[in-house]
Amino acid sequence: MTKLTDSLNVQLSNWSVLYIKLHHYHWYVKGPHFPVLHAKFEELYELAALKLDELAERILAIEGKPLSTMKEFLAHSTIKEADKAKTENDMLAATIADLQELIEGLKGVSEAAEKEQDTATSDIVIGQVEELQKQVWMLKATIG
Repeated sequence: MTKLTDSLNVQLSNWSVLYIKLHHYHWYVKGPHFPVLHAKFEELYELAALKLDELAERILAIEGKPLSTMKEFLAHSTIKEADKAKTENDMLAATIADLQELIEGLKGVSEAAEKEQDTATSDIVIGQVEELQKQVWMLKATIG
């Protein structure tokens, strides 16, 4: 299952980088929608914390080794760290793009899991996809 755990570790890394990035946005968001976005970014980083833990525990359950350092996460993530100077719309657009990146990556993990006949892993990541699609919809509605 090395290929599957490798794919899971990429998504674990994505969630981990996104977790920090969402904290950055939570702390630095400014503008007319500050109260709503400050709360939304907190909601999203709390979601990220749950989902990254879920993936790490799944990797352990299938006898893999989850990555666990920022250096490893940054080396394996397809999501990049936050830029320092961002408007609230830039933050929303970047968050939407990052969530869409996660969706595509998780779909790939699901396909790999299905090939390995690991429906439990597939179910976990498809559940994450469903939740992320809802978040993307809500964020897109926010920026109009």
